[in-house]
Amino acid sequence: MTDLQLNWVLSTPALLGIAAAAIALLLVLIMKFKIHAFLSLIIVSILTAVATGVPTAQLVPTLLVGFSGTLGSVALLVGLGAMLGRMLETSGGAQVLTDWLISKFGEKRAPLALAVASLMFGFPIFFDAGLVVMLPIIFAVARRLGGSFLLYAFPSAVAFSVMHIFVPPHPGPVAATGLLGADVGLVLIFGLIVALPTWYFVGHLFGRYVGKKYNLPVPSILRGSTGEMAEFASAPKLGTILTLLLLPLVLIFLNTGLNMLATAGIVSLDDTWVQILRVFGETPVALLITVILAMILLGWRKRKSSSLIETVVDSALGPVCSVILITGAGGMFGGVLRASGIGNAVADSLDSIGLPVIIAGFVIAAVVRIAQGSATVALITAAALIQPVVLDNPAYNPVQLAAIVLALAAGSVFAGHVNDSGFWLVSRFFEMDTKTTLKTWTVGQALVGVIGFVIALAIFLIASGV
Repeated sequence: MTDLQLNWVLSTPALLGIAAAAIALLLVLIMKFKIHAFLSLIIVSILTAVATGVPTAQLVPTLLVGFSGTLGSVALLVGLGAMLGRMLETSGGAQVLTDWLISKFGEKRAPLALAVASLMFGFPIFFDAGLVVMLPIIFAVARRLGGSFLLYAFPSAVAFSVMHIFVPPHPGPVAATGLLGADVGLVLIFGLIVALPTWYFVGHLFGRYVGKKYNLPVPSILRGSTGEMAEFASAPKLGTILTLLLLPLVLIFLNTGLNMLATAGIVSLDDTWVQILRVFGETPVALLITVILAMILLGWRKRKSSSLIETVVDSALGPVCSVILITGAGGMFGGVLRASGIGNAVADSLDSIGLPVIIAGFVIAAVVRIAQGSATVALITAAALIQPVVLDNPAYNPVQLAAIVLALAAGSVFAGHVNDSGFWLVSRFFEMDTKTTLKTWTVGQALVGVIGFVIALAIFLIASGV
């Protein structure tokens, strides 16, 4: 189900004013009056829909489209990821991997080791799924070494973010590549050239700063009860844990890798064998297979009772229900803003300014991102708007086209805040209040956008012979 497109049109200044007022009201409700984020998001979504002129008959459908659309992509991933995480945590597997990482990289480089693993996992795995799978390992390292949880979690989260937004085969850069006629292989290569330095400056350097400034305890969201942990603990082998972590990586790559090969014309999505492999590589299916294998390797193979395994798996769902519902409500708010037409109105206005195409694309994507929340929508909107200019100019060489795609991607990740479901995913899993999330995650995403754009612009200028 996609966002509803409403039939009335307000002026761009009016839409901007409503969006700004809605965001301000949401922050006041959550930060000043301490109203739960789930309730605050629903209240503000309703008021925003009314203010933008949604007819009474379409009010609830408009709200539900954004809510259900987000839950459709998040709930399965978070639920299955939480089950896997709970079994890794309670079995002692996370601690086994933690001990190995520290023995190989040392205590001082443990955050770097986590981030490098996240960069690798982030190549085929989407941001939310990858982060949830890595969380139990991050939790275990943070408990072992002490200090602020952000020292360990922030670099890894930024690693998943930069890979998701800059590097094919993730959907945003792939879609923009197709719209602008760029070469997916070049976008992949230069996407890594943009993503890795961006991660270093934001994930590593800025991550160390926020980790020292904000002393957060390790969240308990995936941690089982003491009795449950003692009964399910089995000290599994390192190879077992690596298998469970790498299996979804391999399976998901079947899907994303085949999609990229199909875009390049190497394989056909109509082939039966390709369709079968892509099913196994769908993220929810890959995580489901991994959860079942974890039940076998960490449970039944260790002669744990079926009732205990069921208890451990079931206990993972309660704590993440809040995360899922708040994330869905964030999607509801963003969906209302998108349905109001604010993204298209802002993009059309900026498109008429006459900036150089690479700068205009970045600005359009950034403003649409801030206005309505979705990075993928911002990227595709900006790519669609500049598509005629790019396609009508045969002077752009393949490297320049790749750089334009990456500039748009940089704009689309800029300053994710309260209308972005990913903002709430990080906030709830890290157990950060809204104010701290704005100071850390939102600022970090703004830096990712700016630094990524600077690198993409440099590639564009070099390719232009400037």
